[in-house]
Amino acid sequence: MKKPTLVVGALALLVVAVGLGLRSGSDPVAAQPPAPVSVADGPAVARLGNQQVAVPELQALLATLPAESREQLRANRGALETWIRSRLAQKAVLEQADAQGWRQRPQVEQQTRAATEQIVFRDYLLSVSQVPADYPSAAELQLAYDSGKAQWMTPPLYRVSQIFLAVDDPQSTEAVRRQAQELSRRAQAAPAEFAGLASQYSQEPGSAGRGADSGLQPLQQLVPEVRSVVAQLKPGAVSQAVQSAAGFHVLKLTEQQPARTASLDELRPRLTEALRAQRQEQIAKAYLEGMLNTATLSIDGAQLNKVLE
Repeated sequence: MKKPTLVVGALALLVVAVGLGLRSGSDPVAAQPPAPVSVADGPAVARLGNQQVAVPELQALLATLPAESREQLRANRGALETWIRSRLAQKAVLEQADAQGWRQRPQVEQQTRAATEQIVFRDYLLSVSQVPADYPSAAELQLAYDSGKAQWMTPPLYRVSQIFLAVDDPQSTEAVRRQAQELSRRAQAAPAEFAGLASQYSQEPGSAGRGADSGLQPLQQLVPEVRSVVAQLKPGAVSQAVQSAAGFHVLKLTEQQPARTASLDELRPRLTEALRAQRQEQIAKAYLEGMLNTATLSIDGAQLNKVLE
């Protein structure tokens, strides 16, 4: 039932950085991190012909991720194995390219030099734009929180249980509809038996064993067809059968939390990170501007025009 959410702020970097940190349902491997440098030493986690992914290489990958994403990835065995397969395929392609002298091609050497320059530039600029360890202070955190307070709203949250009946064949739609309507009637007559009915009849993977409880989530993460229905339910109430593209849903609202402003304590880690990133960007910008001011800058307009012709 979940769909990705997007939180948009009004304080540029701070609000965007902190707002994105408040998203629910993010996938740690939706955007794969860049492949780490190959580490050949150590036992292999996987092999493909002459290629392997060694334990240190996989450890290096995990070390590049934020702690929360790292734990989610550890628990997502399928995603991790997908990355391993992709990495082995990449190594196999590189082996073929090296056998044909691809790295020595002029255009590849030019791109390699450009990439190396960018890596050195970013790494060195990072080293000269370090933020003091005591930044931001408590007062600076409070000021940033107060300035963006209107943006720290968390949406209303709904804890919804459902009985889901899939429609695999258009010809079975009416039969499934009648079954969903009957289950809705039974659940409305005895709401306390909803979890038992869900455990027996729901076809939603994973949630049936939890009494069909999907956890607290904003409306935006629910299937579009059920949002308006959930918004009108009162806690404890059961809906009529609702049809979506996948099948039929019988919904029970078990809890609702109103919209509220997140506290400074809740936002402190993310807000601190955003402020430090902003300050580092400011220091780096000042450093670059200082480099331009160390000598007289001249631009030959005639030569520039020749390039542009």
